[in-house]
Amino acid sequence: MVKSVSFSYPPLESPKGTAFLSQNRQFQWTNTGNVIYPIIPAYAATLLQSKGLKIFWDDAIAQNLTYQQWIDQLVKNKPDLIVIETKTPVIKKHWIIIKELKNLSLKIENWNLKIILMGDHVTALPQESIDNCKVDYVLVGGHYDFLLNELIELINSGHAPKNKIYKLQKPINLNILPIIDRKLTQWQLYAYNNTNYKYKPGSYIMSGRDCWWGRCTFCSWTTLFPGKNFHSFSIDHTIKEIENLVNNFGVKEIFDDSGTLPVGKWLNDLCNQLINRGLNKKVVLGCNMRFGVLSQKEYDLMKKAGFRFILYGLESANQTTLDFVNKNEKTSYALKTLQMAKKSKLEPHVTAMIGYPHETLKQATKTLNLARYIFQNNLADSLQATILIPYPGTPLFNYCQKNNLLLTTNWEDYDMRTPIIKSPIPPKKQLELVQHLFKGVITPKFVIKKIISIRSFDDIKHLANYAFKYFKKLKDFS
Repeated sequence: MVKSVSFSYPPLESPKGTAFLSQNRQFQWTNTGNVIYPIIPAYAATLLQSKGLKIFWDDAIAQNLTYQQWIDQLVKNKPDLIVIETKTPVIKKHWIIIKELKNLSLKIENWNLKIILMGDHVTALPQESIDNCKVDYVLVGGHYDFLLNELIELINSGHAPKNKIYKLQKPINLNILPIIDRKLTQWQLYAYNNTNYKYKPGSYIMSGRDCWWGRCTFCSWTTLFPGKNFHSFSIDHTIKEIENLVNNFGVKEIFDDSGTLPVGKWLNDLCNQLINRGLNKKVVLGCNMRFGVLSQKEYDLMKKAGFRFILYGLESANQTTLDFVNKNEKTSYALKTLQMAKKSKLEPHVTAMIGYPHETLKQATKTLNLARYIFQNNLADSLQATILIPYPGTPLFNYCQKNNLLLTTNWEDYDMRTPIIKSPIPPKKQLELVQHLFKGVITPKFVIKKIISIRSFDDIKHLANYAFKYFKKLKDFS
């Protein structure tokens, strides 16, 4: 019988930094201290509590707990079920932790502990974890709220599945989910230490699961949410989430972490609701978006509705690469889109990637030069560059495996600290290119533009925080 559930992110100590794990499509060890509010586990915790279960929100990473402090807390609470979200580079660490937890529970009276693993890695390779640790169930797919609810109902009704791999049995409707209980899920842990926020406290919502395109071959969340299975909340549900954050918690900035925010009529209706209810005067918003999707009129409407921050993936400046990763974009879209966003006085962020199996040094440099041009000419307010990682379960991983392009299948190496794919560019050179981009974009011209752009004390604080984390970020690729 499951009466209590702990949503746990165990401490993962490493000289590389802090595990950037929850609500993150690409795992990193980071030195920036950033944390992201895990939206779908938060929905799961809220849903299960509404069904009468006792919930423990147990994010030891966000709480900066030591491993022993975390263990002591678990022993005190003795949950019937521990749920752990995992990703490729830390799966082996989680196997060890699960073994230790199982052995510990056997020594404590009346602690019949069950453990569940969830995440993109175990969705791709569920049997691997069953073979390597004493996990009770592995959830396959990304709708953890519905998955956990179904599974616990089966266990408590005496019909626990014999198969440890559990997939959704019923169709889902996101709109039946209760509004997230932010107190239960300790929203304040994630409200300040995040460079996505200019105005604090901030928080996350997620109006869609996950990206309505959902076919980019490198994205780990295509494993969880293929584009053909895209789901979105109703406008009414999203507005209720926003109103709850603004009216009950005083949140000043909200980031919608849908892989790509729903567009068309959905976006138009959302913006009009934000304006009509006066929410555009109380809170600013951010989102993920694709190049070449929206018109100038739509960007103008988003600005009027309170949007500030827009994230774009600049995967490459080479059309052959965009086609290779099935991005469904043209290279010409990037500059046109950014010009429209800036004309609407929005603040774009751009992410570039290198390390593709076919790209030469000249091609990779072209991408980084475009990112540099965008940043230095004030077409983006922030940027980052990453090394391409082929996560298990993605079409990119399957392609690399089939064509003998993987340098290693030691999962601990899949943390963006070193290239994994065979490439014309040596691994050390790839890391140098990324560092050079971070170091090379801060020019006197750029600094002067940023100083001139200051309009408020919030601007000063945001720039200072961004500068501090910028230099911390350099250590991630050292």
